[in-house]
Amino acid sequence: MEVCYQLPVLPLDRPVPKHVLSRRGAISFSSNSYFFGGPAPRQLAKRRGAISYDSENQTALYIRMLGTYGDVRVRSQVGFEPEPRGSHPYLYVDFRTLHSRPQSAGPVSARNVRRLLSFQRYLHSSRFIRGIPASNPLGYLLDDDYTGQAKLMLEKVGNWNFDMFLFDRLTNGNSLVNLTFHLFNSYGLIELFQLDMVKLRRFLVMIQEDYRSQNPYHNAVHAADVTQAMYCYLQEPKLAETMTSCDLLLGLLAAATHDLDHPGVNQPFLIKTNHYLAALYKNSSVLENHHWKSAVGLLRESALLSHLPTEDRLNMEERLGSLILATDISRQNNYLSEFRAHLDKRDLCLTNGGHRHFILQIALKCADICNPCRPWKLSKLWSEKVTEEFFHQGDIERKHHLEVTPFCDRQSNSVANIQIGFMTYVVEPLFVEWSRFSDTRLSQTMMGHLSLNKQGWKEGRDKQEASTSRASEEQRTSAAKDSNSKELPQGSKRS
Repeated sequence: MEVCYQLPVLPLDRPVPKHVLSRRGAISFSSNSYFFGGPAPRQLAKRRGAISYDSENQTALYIRMLGTYGDVRVRSQVGFEPEPRGSHPYLYVDFRTLHSRPQSAGPVSARNVRRLLSFQRYLHSSRFIRGIPASNPLGYLLDDDYTGQAKLMLEKVGNWNFDMFLFDRLTNGNSLVNLTFHLFNSYGLIELFQLDMVKLRRFLVMIQEDYRSQNPYHNAVHAADVTQAMYCYLQEPKLAETMTSCDLLLGLLAAATHDLDHPGVNQPFLIKTNHYLAALYKNSSVLENHHWKSAVGLLRESALLSHLPTEDRLNMEERLGSLILATDISRQNNYLSEFRAHLDKRDLCLTNGGHRHFILQIALKCADICNPCRPWKLSKLWSEKVTEEFFHQGDIERKHHLEVTPFCDRQSNSVANIQIGFMTYVVEPLFVEWSRFSDTRLSQTMMGHLSLNKQGWKEGRDKQEASTSRASEEQRTSAAKDSNSKELPQGSKRS
């Protein structure tokens, strides 16, 4: 039997279809283990998407088959403890269960109605892949209404105020698939690279599924948001006039896959818990290497670029890795210093392939951390989500008696303090240099939002501190009054 390498969570936000329930214990294979250092699988290992459902409680076991050696390992929902492995140290079976207890019979709730309608939209959207024509078009009237609204939003995909949360709801949680497919089509990349539309759609679906939906921040919606921001940057005059079709393809692919299979914790956490990924990548750009290798694995599994010459395909995979590795926040100062030096010397020449690739790296870095540059309503929501993920890591560290990462400690930090520090020391320095490089209306808009959002967080923090101070003062005053009222009778007795 072949063994599993890793396991993205399969979200169960809709009822499981009967035709899937009937296929209990289905097993399929992936064909990219050799890329992760494992032996190449047999030729039959071409299918993907192994799903085993328990029809009573809808517990899902998602199994990916990759290697031919290894041992079985079961990981708890909170545990990242390393365990002994077999003959190959980086291959294992990982069963992750999603518990969905059956609800008691009762009146149909709005949530169940939404689930039913979402499942109908899912069936409608999946018919393209499955090749099944719609038997009753009138039955999808509501779905078509949602699709129409989503299409209207895509007409303004280059608007910096694009609301990815709304778009994700309109597409039934398929924002990354629909957005990326639209951008590929609008740039003409499908025709230019002779991409098979079914393979492309399947590839994008696999990407979206490999993002962990339980992550508050590092999920498919974040990937879609970064892809939309990357598109905005690619539309800037300096880039639009010089970027080749290959640059555009890699830029969009890198944006869509830059956080693929993110575990919801940072690199220091993986290192101090001796996670197998930290050992695999020798504590260097651990997450970014994992995102890149996962992306290449899906590219090979979907055979999206299989029609290209091997040398070209390998070169594209390497360039994709270079872009994704640039998002490592620990290397921020290196890229920023190089970018500033180029701008000071005025020696950037975008007809040079190396310089174009460097600007793509900077653009992806900007897209990855551009949330503070969005309008306040969107920026605040993203900030709350990323802080929730930070605090969740801190809770795990405290529970397992590990040193709590400073910005992950909910007992000593607030959303406002974290965001003000992030904007001041990470976001602002990068976007100041980007504005020097591309002094356009978009850059001015982003810097304006950044300034307003920073001020908004400062005002919120000051109000909270003032409120806390008043509450403390009232408590002290109340305590003093109680103390005086208790002492008075004693004084009268002495007199």
